[in-house]
Amino acid sequence: MYGDSKPTCAYLEAHAKWIFKPTGNYYNQGALRKQELLRSCALLGIPDFKITILDHRSFPDDPKAEWNISLVSTVIMNHIESHAFNLVLTFDGRGVSSHANHIAIHKAVSHLALTGQVPNDCCFLKLVTVGLFRKYMSFLELPLSWLMPSSLFCCVGLHGYRLAKEAMFCHRTQLLWFRYLYVTFSRYMYVNTFQSIPQAPRNLKIY
Repeated sequence: MYGDSKPTCAYLEAHAKWIFKPTGNYYNQGALRKQELLRSCALLGIPDFKITILDHRSFPDDPKAEWNISLVSTVIMNHIESHAFNLVLTFDGRGVSSHANHIAIHKAVSHLALTGQVPNDCCFLKLVTVGLFRKYMSFLELPLSWLMPSSLFCCVGLHGYRLAKEAMFCHRTQLLWFRYLYVTFSRYMYVNTFQSIPQAPRNLKIY
């Protein structure tokens, strides 16, 4: 999740019950990054027992790897049904940063929606990717996002920004130079917008 999305989920019902995430072992730092994620979520009030970190060799943390969309869909659907989720937040088709793993998750969720496998009381929302200029307008981008049509508009004030910043800094192994630019200037630290993913009727048969 990105900046503002983390505290948003924390407030949505104590609120994020599950975070679907591989171990982050691209640089062989999977165990360390797992602990960083847990610390970040704890800071936001999300306890360990509400977090699932998936360690599956078919889902490597690798921007060049192509995940099996059918398998990802199955894993996500199993968790939706076992936890009775009524809201799923994911990436859109551009994955915010064009990361292949982000895009794969979007494709998997979209597949579930298109094939009518989603429970009637479950809503799928995708995080809107904005262009580079808007992305680094910081809080000045807020009026533009406010005016754009969206299914969910999430905005935080100064306290929320500080909380998101502190949570991001828990991920010490990922704080390369460009991450500091992101934390300082990205609009995602202040505002996130989501669009609904259209869903076909449940159990729709496509021939």
